[in-house]
Amino acid sequence: MAHISGLVVSLVFCAALWPVSASAQQAQAPTPVTVVTVTPQDVTLTSLLPGRVAASAEAEVRPQVNGIITERLFDEGADVTEGDPLYQIDRATYEATVQQARASVAQAEAVLRAAEREARRLVELQSRNVASEQALDEAVSARDSAEAGLDLARAQLNSAEIELSRTTIRARLSGRIGLSLTSQGTLVSASQAQPLAVIRNIDPVYVDVTQSAADLLRWRRGETERALEGADATVRLRLADGSDYSETGELKAAEPNVNPQTGVVTLRMQFDNPDLLLLPGMYVQVEMPVEVAEDAYLVPQEGVVRDRRGRPMAWVVNGDGVIEERALDIIQNRGNDWVIDEGLNPGDRVVVAGFQKTAPGATVAPEERATAPQQ
Repeated sequence: MAHISGLVVSLVFCAALWPVSASAQQAQAPTPVTVVTVTPQDVTLTSLLPGRVAASAEAEVRPQVNGIITERLFDEGADVTEGDPLYQIDRATYEATVQQARASVAQAEAVLRAAEREARRLVELQSRNVASEQALDEAVSARDSAEAGLDLARAQLNSAEIELSRTTIRARLSGRIGLSLTSQGTLVSASQAQPLAVIRNIDPVYVDVTQSAADLLRWRRGETERALEGADATVRLRLADGSDYSETGELKAAEPNVNPQTGVVTLRMQFDNPDLLLLPGMYVQVEMPVEVAEDAYLVPQEGVVRDRRGRPMAWVVNGDGVIEERALDIIQNRGNDWVIDEGLNPGDRVVVAGFQKTAPGATVAPEERATAPQQ
């Protein structure tokens, strides 16, 4: 009996404690969650266009005379200045031609001097009626012919000197020169198809991108410009590894031709390249402004969840501290944020952390995130 009485006492004691445990659970503090308060703002929307880097200027180094390369005068991959000597062609034949042309000039000068003396002499004799008119005419004609012969000899000398100067192949563009495509001892000609080297100016550089003809029409009509009034119209660049390029660019020109197969137009952007990070042929993406979304919301990407159908949703803490689920209309992403057009109201507190500990309809304790993560 004593054993049964003890068991009854224990059951009564446990029954007395059970309501206390339930009350403690009901009084448990709300789950803390991290929120971000959103406000409407004007957001510049951008379009990400694929493109290729191109040199702002490019010059092929080619020979203008025939001959044997005797020396290369530059370092491959180095910077060169317009006028710098790059290759030397054997000069012997061209020096001989110049000497011959100079001798021809001297001979023509001697002939001219003799013709001038003869013309002066006949003019004097004619004044005394000693020489005939025909003799004077012939002397004047000979003098004029000698003058023309001298001009021809000087022109030939000038041509020979130009040919001689071209045996030293010089840079026609300031920039960075690539690999040499020829070597010492090679016979080159003025009509050859292959260049000796290529010089490229890569500061600044061009970035050629393609855009649909419909978008270009908006540019031509000024619709995009009006839509971008008061907005950031800077063109930015994203590199192949996903990183952002530090320099910003500007739209320079549009190709006045639409590709009939793809329906796109080539646009040309210009970017400064002080560190020579961008190289011709490199694949990049251009972030180009297209319009301004008024009264849009920037929501951190971690604050947007998906339902079973893949639709974007946000958990919003209302004034009573209860989580509400909102359907969102996402326009595009911007860095680490989503640009939201519909689904939120000014001052909404969007949950960005603590999803695992709560659910829609639950009461929570919202804590504002102090600083946004670095983008």
